[in-house]
Parts: sequence; C-alpha cells; structure tokens
Amino acid sequence: MTSEEKLLKKYLTYLHVERGLSENTRQAYERDLRQLMSYLKQRDTDISVCEGNDLFLFLLRCKESGKSPRTIARCNATLRGFFAFLLDEGQRIDNPSTYLVTPKLNQPLPKVLSEVTMDKLLKSEEETDLTLRNLTMLEVLYSSGLRVSELIGLRLSDVSLDVGYVRCIGKGSKERIVPLGEPAIRDLERYLNGPRGRLCGKQKSDILFLNVHGRPLTRQGVVYILNKWGKDHNLEQSISPHMFRHSFATHLLDHGADLRSVQEMLGHADIATTQIYTHLTRRRLLDVFQKAHPRADYKIKE
Repeated sequence: MTSEEKLLKKYLTYLHVERGLSENTRQAYERDLRQLMSYLKQRDTDISVCEGNDLFLFLLRCKESGKSPRTIARCNATLRGFFAFLLDEGQRIDNPSTYLVTPKLNQPLPKVLSEVTMDKLLKSEEETDLTLRNLTMLEVLYSSGLRVSELIGLRLSDVSLDVGYVRCIGKGSKERIVPLGEPAIRDLERYLNGPRGRLCGKQKSDILFLNVHGRPLTRQGVVYILNKWGKDHNLEQSISPHMFRHSFATHLLDHGADLRSVQEMLGHADIATTQIYTHLTRRRLLDVFQKAHPRADYKIKE
C-alpha cells in the first residue's frame, strides 16, 4: 500500500469514527480524493507536496467536465477537510486548500406535497399485511419527518406508543426524540399486533419495518414502495421519502410551529438548514395574497 493510500484510509477512518459521517458521504469524499490523486499523478506531484494552484486547476477541470456547481462545492469541501486533516496529523506544514473559492449555489426549494394530497395518500381500502405496513410507514414518515435511513433503522425498542414518540439515531450518530400523531400511533398498534409478526415469521429481528422475507427494509425498498403507492393512488408526480420530510416541516410552519422546534424535530445541526422551509411558506402566502386580495394586481384606470 502506497503512502497516499495509507493517508486516504486513515482519513476515511477518521470521518467514520470521529466525525460520524454516513457511508454515502464517506464514499463521495473518497471518490473526490481518488480523482484528485489521479490528477496530481498526471502532473508529476502528489498530495504531500501539491500546491494551491494544483487544486485550483483540478477544480477547474471538474467544472470543464460538466460537473454541477453542487458537486464542485462538495469536492471543494472534501479538499479543505482532507488537507486540514493532513496539517493536523503533521503530514504537511501548510494547507494548500486555504484560498480555494466555493462556487455560489442557488439552493432549489424542496418539493412538498399539499395537505390534500397527503390526506389522499394516507388512506387505503385494502387491509393486507403489506398495505398496513406501507400505510404505517407513510404515517410515521409524515408524522415524524424522519429521514429514510432513520426510518429503516428504527427498532421495536425505539417506539413508545403509550407516550407517543419514536427515538432515532440521525446524522453524526446523534439521538433525538420525535413525537407521533394519533393516526401514526393507531397504525403502529395495528401493524405491531398482527402484520409485523406474520412478516417476521420464524426470523428473529427487532427492526420495526420488515420486508416480505422478514428482513429489514432497505432504502431502495422504501423508495420502490412509495413510487408504487403513489401510482396506485393516481398521483401524477413521483414521490420520495424526503418529500414526506419536506412536507412535515412545511406543514408545521404553515400551522404556526416555531422554527427552533422544527429544527429540533428534523435533527438539523444548523437552523440555517431549516430556514429553507420558511421560503416555501412565504411563497405560499404570496400566492394566496395574489389570488385572493382585490388589490393584489390593481391597475389604475385612466
């Protein structure tokens, strides 16, 4: 193993153990750094002696290859974090990423389902084990605003129906408690009192949501279930787990919830991340005003 490979492995271990980053994030960082290492090799240099100009030209090549500003911004963050780590570890005496500029991003507004659409989705005429499991999942997603990774990681011990909350482990291995609404509690009781036991069969598992083989549902499995559920409910747009999270936050703010409480329930480390939902509520208020106020589009007649 080369010295570069050893440093990369050590950094990835640091991201996992000390920073608590998810596997997907670590894989993205590793791809960025391997691309950098390959680029530096073409320039007859390496990560131990490269300069700021080498990193700038690397990011420029990323841009010229058609990568999006968001991907370039992430790559920039990867370089900053990696070279700061090398500096702390005594592998470099300087940080060549210090003067890199992050491209400005226009953050797209989250896609949100209306309350009418949500009410339509949270109904089912069938009462099979799978439809009850799916309906319960949707109720929990909408009631709690969990990420899909948090949903599929829920264990039986994480659910407290008598008090009405779920406990989940979010990003950075941080634990939080999220309340549940009455429909979610009711559906969880029905699911736990029959369908889950039959799905589990002879398997031994304490995971809350199981597939037809009694094994934990995967992220891809949940996405597939939601897409099929939307089609079965004659929804024109495709739906995703994160749309339930976005809808959870937006509908709370629409009905007067304070931003700090929503931030805590979503598990956002920075309230700035939560503030994106206030743009949605302001835009909705403007739409209502323009449609309803008699002088919203007032023009003086001569």
